[in-house]
Amino acid sequence: MSDLFASRFEYWMTTALIVIGFYGIVAKRNLVKQLIGLNIMQTAIILLFISMSVQPGGTVPIIDASRSGAIYMSPLPHVLMLTAIVVMVATAGVAFALLIRIHRRFGTLEEDELLERSR
Repeated sequence: MSDLFASRFEYWMTTALIVIGFYGIVAKRNLVKQLIGLNIMQTAIILLFISMSVQPGGTVPIIDASRSGAIYMSPLPHVLMLTAIVVMVATAGVAFALLIRIHRRFGTLEEDELLERSR
């Protein structure tokens, strides 16, 4: 059992991070805490994609005549996750700017109070 856990450690950790992020989104009523939960969840998914792209015994994808028959790792998942990181940071920046505007207008970031004040 511990061998199974140790061999798939990165998957267990990303699963734990996804659960923590989901808890932050669903259970918390403060909008900043929900945004932090969303960012934790996005980071976990990025880590999952990166960990799935690793090949045991793989090397960097540079063609070299002395390494015939070498296993090369695809750089595509890493490039896509770099793009996802940029989108995640931009989304967080816009969300924080909106939260600042909401706080200036309503004086709170608690979801229940915002719903009560908007009625």
